[in-house]
Amino acid sequence: MRFGDYPDISGMATGNAQPEAVIATPPPEPLSLALSPELLRQGRDLLRMGIGKPLIARMMLAAQAHGTSVEAELLASGDIDECLYFEALAEMLGVTFLRDLDAARILDIAGLDSQIIRPETLRLHHPSRPPITVIVPRLDRLAQTLATLERVPALKTSIVVSPASEVRRAAWQAGRLRRVSETCGALFETSPLHSARITFWGRQGFYTGVLFCGLLVSAVTLPLVTMLLVHIVLTLFYLANFLVRLWALFVAFRQEKHAIRPAAPPVDVTASLPVYSVLVALYRERGVAEQLVRALDSLDWPRSRLDIKLVCEEDDTETIAVLETMRLAPEYEIVRVPLRLPRTKPKALSYALPGCRGALLAVYDAEDRPDPGQLREAHAAFLTAPDHVICLQAPLMITNARQSWLSALFALEYAGLFRGLLPMLALSDLPLPLGGTSNHFRTAPLRTIGGWDPYNMTEDADLGMRLHRLGYRSRVITRPTFEDAPVTIGVWLGQRTRWFKGWLQTWLVMMRDPAKLAREMGWAGFTVFQILIAGLLLSSLGHPVIVAFLGYLTWTMLQDNAHGEGALAFWLFVTDIVNIFGSYAVFIALGRNRMNKEERKAVGWRWVFVPLYWLIMSAAAWKAVFELRSKPFVWNKTPHVPVVEGES
Repeated sequence: MRFGDYPDISGMATGNAQPEAVIATPPPEPLSLALSPELLRQGRDLLRMGIGKPLIARMMLAAQAHGTSVEAELLASGDIDECLYFEALAEMLGVTFLRDLDAARILDIAGLDSQIIRPETLRLHHPSRPPITVIVPRLDRLAQTLATLERVPALKTSIVVSPASEVRRAAWQAGRLRRVSETCGALFETSPLHSARITFWGRQGFYTGVLFCGLLVSAVTLPLVTMLLVHIVLTLFYLANFLVRLWALFVAFRQEKHAIRPAAPPVDVTASLPVYSVLVALYRERGVAEQLVRALDSLDWPRSRLDIKLVCEEDDTETIAVLETMRLAPEYEIVRVPLRLPRTKPKALSYALPGCRGALLAVYDAEDRPDPGQLREAHAAFLTAPDHVICLQAPLMITNARQSWLSALFALEYAGLFRGLLPMLALSDLPLPLGGTSNHFRTAPLRTIGGWDPYNMTEDADLGMRLHRLGYRSRVITRPTFEDAPVTIGVWLGQRTRWFKGWLQTWLVMMRDPAKLAREMGWAGFTVFQILIAGLLLSSLGHPVIVAFLGYLTWTMLQDNAHGEGALAFWLFVTDIVNIFGSYAVFIALGRNRMNKEERKAVGWRWVFVPLYWLIMSAAAWKAVFELRSKPFVWNKTPHVPVVEGES
């Protein structure tokens, strides 16, 4: 579309500029009638700055469609350099343009954080000269700013113009130490009941010691009774876990049989889209940085309404260097997290949260490739969901199931979890242990509850449970995020150990006041929490014990004294058979039921390794128990590599 195609607009030209040719057949509706007076005024201002009419016309129509300003669309388009644009505004205002700001000359005063969300003004201080006011002029207020400067000409000597991104960068830098201190301490100081900063809180340490000593004494004095009681407890939790997943499988089969699919929520296409923030925490991810940016570039959302923050540790110079050489689009921002313990993903996310401009927010991992339409689906779901639904979980799909038996079983596990178990929990209004990525939030309530716990190794599960106990709810959507699973035992074990350590932290945090937790979650939610978190931990820790006991009972029943163990032993034997082989079967069936034909083909026959998979899962659980004592806040980093072309 050419700017000069519309007679009413070609007349905006001033001076000696010649109007462009008008096409022979006029459009049904002149642009001057289709656009608001404010957009037309902004177009004329841009024309006076020397910007071409065809470009302005496109930006005006985009602004009308997206409910934004011409300026926002122009800067987001990448068709004009931000520094050149603000330099031109400075020239129109008759003030100095300052490309680079010295953050050391900015005081960290109240209100500074507002400039990382909406950069407008800063004060630069100097020890021997009066301070200078930095402004980010806006096109829609250009006339008022010019009028003020004409009324008080002396202001021109104390005002400079800087680009919006530079003001934002300087504000991040100036408040970095105070902000990281607040990030690490805010949840603990405001809601200590919800923070994992202290592993055993109050009486928990005492009760844990008493329980451990009691088990030790009883094991020495009454070994058979102790073994029997421990076995019964493990069996009950194991059985509860099995039944929950069996119910999820039943729901999945029912949906498959009756072709039940979540209805696509209706969307008002005339409504303007909100700003959508996207957070990605990166650490030592230079290898997948380019892949990540390509995936984020493909998101179906107006670029002027995107706020993408790549959150890096400030000493991760290699990842930052790669990102800086990529000529990132204007919607991207690199946020540097100051060095301070704990060095965890949730700390990085919480540090960046105050700077998020979006009403909605999505979290991804460095290796993720989200479906381009995922933001659209999440937005549509939020429009129709009640206000207390503040989180949506997208499913994670593993694309490298063919690489190894570990990745094949990982894919099977994720299919059952994200497309089977979590949808069942959401339908039943039960708490969801969120995945660590592809979470979509309403930003305001997420800030209200304190964001992520910097000290929890599974910030996702912790947040999902905390949301539920505070009266909020989570739901699921269907457009997936694609990931690769670990293919070696060493990498898999490190990742799974971190998860078990975080689940144990989450259980300890939630169980600081069990009676209060039951009141807040309701008895159904409280019971499911115990099954999903405590049951998973205990069944994983006790899996070798159950297998060994099953083997022992099988051996004794094959002897001459086959019935000497009694009825209790026999029923424990039957229950163990159901628990172990039933759990294996439901693990496989739930995963395969939720997979498509290609996914099932990729997994192939390697589901036979499920017993081995569960045994190394037990090893990770025991490793996590010891790590919780020795290094509770050490983050076992999972290395990532780019996807091979044609693999996904």
